Amino acid sequence: MYRKILFHGVIMLKNLKISPNTFRKLHSTNTKRVILPVSIKLGSAEYFDAPSTNIILPIHHKKRNYSFIHDSHYMYTKDQDHGTNAEDVLFDMFKNEETDLLSIGKFLAALRSTGLRKNDPRLQELTDNLKVEHLKSGGAEGISHETQKLNREQFRRIVTPNIVLISRAFRHQFIIPDWAGFTKHIEDFYWKCKTNTEGKVASYIPQLARMNPEYWGVSVCTIDGQRFSIGDTIIPFTLQSCSKPLTYAIALERLGPQVVHQYVGQEPSGRNFNELVLDHNKKPHNPMINAGAILICSLLKSLIKPEMTLAEKFDFTMNCFKRLAGGENLGFNNAIFLSEREAADRNYALGFYMREHNCYPDKSNLRDIMDFYFQCCAMESNCDAMSVMAATLANGGICPITEEKVLKPESVRDVLSLMHSCGMYDYSGQFAFRVGIPAKSGVSGSLLVVIPNVMGICTWSPPLDPLGNSCRGVQFCEELVNEFNFHRYDNLKHATNKKDPRRYKYETKGLSIVNLLFSAANGDVTAMRR
Repeated sequence: MYRKILFHGVIMLKNLKISPNTFRKLHSTNTKRVILPVSIKLGSAEYFDAPSTNIILPIHHKKRNYSFIHDSHYMYTKDQDHGTNAEDVLFDMFKNEETDLLSIGKFLAALRSTGLRKNDPRLQELTDNLKVEHLKSGGAEGISHETQKLNREQFRRIVTPNIVLISRAFRHQFIIPDWAGFTKHIEDFYWKCKTNTEGKVASYIPQLARMNPEYWGVSVCTIDGQRFSIGDTIIPFTLQSCSKPLTYAIALERLGPQVVHQYVGQEPSGRNFNELVLDHNKKPHNPMINAGAILICSLLKSLIKPEMTLAEKFDFTMNCFKRLAGGENLGFNNAIFLSEREAADRNYALGFYMREHNCYPDKSNLRDIMDFYFQCCAMESNCDAMSVMAATLANGGICPITEEKVLKPESVRDVLSLMHSCGMYDYSGQFAFRVGIPAKSGVSGSLLVVIPNVMGICTWSPPLDPLGNSCRGVQFCEELVNEFNFHRYDNLKHATNKKDPRRYKYETKGLSIVNLLFSAANGDVTAMRR
């Protein structure tokens, strides 16, 4: 049977005279799925015209539209007179055939299954319109607007302001098309890592030592704003060293790399993160160790809006962090700040050591610099918000949920480069080798992970290994790259035993079949065996 299928496939390809490269475009991750096509009529048949491939795909019936089913594919339904635009197609997908009304709860549930959240700022108009329509129809204020049943015109008015985003969601045009399948793997990794009981909670600050070692949370945010969280993802924790790439990003954005790297280097130190050592130019080795982060804070304090007071500079930095997080939760833990300042002998030693070697800009006040550094470390957030920060870095500096350009792509590139080489304390080299993803850890147990052009991830678990990294967080990253081809040097072209979640599962299978057919058509036995 398989030989017959292969034979007919080869004959079909030869008769169509389609080049292999053209045919493979149908299975490219860059190909836009044609869900709302422009149709043309040839004789009595109707065709879909896919201009990007110049291939015309036949349809056997003239008037059909689509419905959304659990395997995330679009199927044809009964004949409909509508379907000429996105709003009508969506309405026909979710309407009740008997009442011709659409349950808004069912529609929103399907939308959330694509990864978009109910409180996504990009869907604010949709939420506002639903509330207005609810009040217009005489709905009580205490009853959820998601219980509404809408007719076609009402639905069109509600979704039109956000139709582009909604259409992309249901067309599977987000970076992770099979969101349900991907998050199932994330859940599996989460539960596997939860059994890890290694490590000890940081104890040099009493408030950190009191953290429950059982806390474990993972949050994911893609560059398209698809979000998923599992575990203790809304419990606040202090940023600690996870603030270092963020302050470095602000310095790059405001001052430029030429100015910043007059004061701080770009090399891994090969030494302990808080060791009293400078590079051969008498500068801190990089911004991801304590000495480098203190010096970056001196640049923020002295060179960026120098007229600001310490309180104003704190508000300025907090606002920058919030923009990176898309306005998500961000706070400040004063108890941690005071404790850090009291137990800061080593950091003060670093500060005075750098002052001895004239590392700071002119007119810098060391006490103010140290206080500002401790304030940045004591800023408080949670996994949910931190994953958005990571996704902003993954998205070239554009926040995925507000679509605000917060950082220049060049600044993000430099931040990720140093996160990759210096972000995991003395484990940075091994992490780059095993995981191959830019990341930054903090002694609170947080781990900020950036997969460029794909997603940002934040994990949080207080128990740390001897090098100061979260035990569960590191294990989670290793599980992730063992399953998916996210390692920086994983081959994306040739087939491996790793999955590529950026491709739809049927694309991957279809591409294998196409390659097999063309190998057979060309008599390439070696390629067929591969």
